[in-house]
Amino acid sequence: MQADVLNIEGKKTGRTVELPSAIFGIEPNDHVIYLAVKQYLAAQRQGTHKVKTRMEVQGSSKKLHRQKGTGGSRKGNLRNPLYKGGGTVFGPKPRDYDFKLNRKVKDLAKMSALAHKAKDNAIVVIEDFKMEAPKTKQLTDVLKSLNVHGKKILFVMPEDSDNLYLSLRNVPTVEGTLLADINTYDIVNAQVLVLSETAAKIFADEVVEEEKA
Repeated sequence: MQADVLNIEGKKTGRTVELPSAIFGIEPNDHVIYLAVKQYLAAQRQGTHKVKTRMEVQGSSKKLHRQKGTGGSRKGNLRNPLYKGGGTVFGPKPRDYDFKLNRKVKDLAKMSALAHKAKDNAIVVIEDFKMEAPKTKQLTDVLKSLNVHGKKILFVMPEDSDNLYLSLRNVPTVEGTLLADINTYDIVNAQVLVLSETAAKIFADEVVEEEKA
C-alpha cells in the first residue's frame, strides 16, 4: 500500500512510502482488538479502593451484654457489621485488575487496528519537520493544512522531540506518542493516524527484517 507524503502545507511532495500489506493489509480481527483494549483499560485502574472490616474500625471489643437471659438477641461488640460504624463485610480491597495477554495476540490486535485505519483512509503521512520552539498555533496550522484539525488525532513520532510534544500537548484532540510506544487503544481511540515519514518507513523496515529472520 503506497501512501503519499505530504508537506506541512498539506501538499504532495512527490514522494511515497510503502505501508506493508503484512501489517496494514491484513483482515482485521475485531475480537483481539476488544481483548487488547479491555486489557489496556483494566491496567489503568488503580484498584486502591478499600473499606474497613470489623477488625479495623474503632470501637470497644467488649461484649455488649451476657449471652443468655436478657430476652434479646445475641450480640458481640460494637464493631459488628450490623451496627452503625461497624465493619463492612466482603467489601472491596486493593487489587490489580490487569490480566495477561499473549504477545502474539497483542501484535495481532495492533495490526488489526492499523488495518482498520488503512481501510478507512484514516492514515496521513507527513514529512519530517522540526519546531524551533513549542508553538501550538504553528502546529494547529499544520493540522488545518492536512484537513484533520478538530478530529481526534494520534500523532506518531519516531523519536523524542520535546518542542513538538509540548506543542501537541496543548491541543485537546491530539495525542502524541512514540512509534515504540504505540498501542491498540490509542489507535482505536483516534479518528486519524498521522505518521511522520520516518515512522512510516520503520514499519516497512521491520517487515523486511522479520522476513529475513
